[in-house]
Amino acid sequence: MLRNLEAKLGGLVEGAFGRAFRTSVQPVELAHKLAKEMEDNQMASVSRVYVPNHYRIFLSAQDREQFASYEPALRKELSDYLLEHARQEQFALSTRPQVEFHTDERLDLGEFGIQAQLLASPEEEQPDEQGAPAPSAGDFGHTMVYSPSRDARRIEPVDDRRQALLVGGGRRNVLSGSRVVLGRSREADVVLQDPNVSRRHAELRRGEGGWEIVDLGSTNGIKVNGQRVGNQSLRPGDQITIGTTDLTFELD
Repeated sequence: MLRNLEAKLGGLVEGAFGRAFRTSVQPVELAHKLAKEMEDNQMASVSRVYVPNHYRIFLSAQDREQFASYEPALRKELSDYLLEHARQEQFALSTRPQVEFHTDERLDLGEFGIQAQLLASPEEEQPDEQGAPAPSAGDFGHTMVYSPSRDARRIEPVDDRRQALLVGGGRRNVLSGSRVVLGRSREADVVLQDPNVSRRHAELRRGEGGWEIVDLGSTNGIKVNGQRVGNQSLRPGDQITIGTTDLTFELD
């Protein structure tokens, strides 16, 4: 199964996609390093060994541009590869692996970085066979950078000191701390007067890579730029839909 997935990843270079893809970063290489990060970031529970289910890949601007025309297809193939690798190694996943691509101007052509994160299921941590909840590592960890010309290394995160805001409904909500709960409850950090919003609907989390939004097992879910998501990293200008309420994420 893994060999078949690797062949499909290789086909992205050799087939129609490959005509626009001429850098030293290869999809199969990304797959192998993602699997390595999965193995290097294990977390033992009572009866299982959990591995990260959320990965960010950082590329130079030149490499990212070459991926643009088929990025969704590549994300899917890499997710399939990680899912099958976890099955073969008998690792536990709280959700299907998610893969994101980002640009980092500090990287040279041919270099790429990977961040791995272990998140519990959006349906509030599901217990494993022994009744213990699936673990969650919360924020993203360090970034490992792989290069064809030197050994793998860690790269320090950029400390973005800009103030994060949620704008909507005539209000500007300043996000403080590292976790901000959105919901209908008066105890939420950002209270939304919307009957379609759960009491604790979603949480905004600030990590090394910036802010992300996580569904807290809500009834109606969340959308980012019109797409239903369980958790999603945020960029300035992203529109978040919770119930029937639209909010815009901004950095000031």
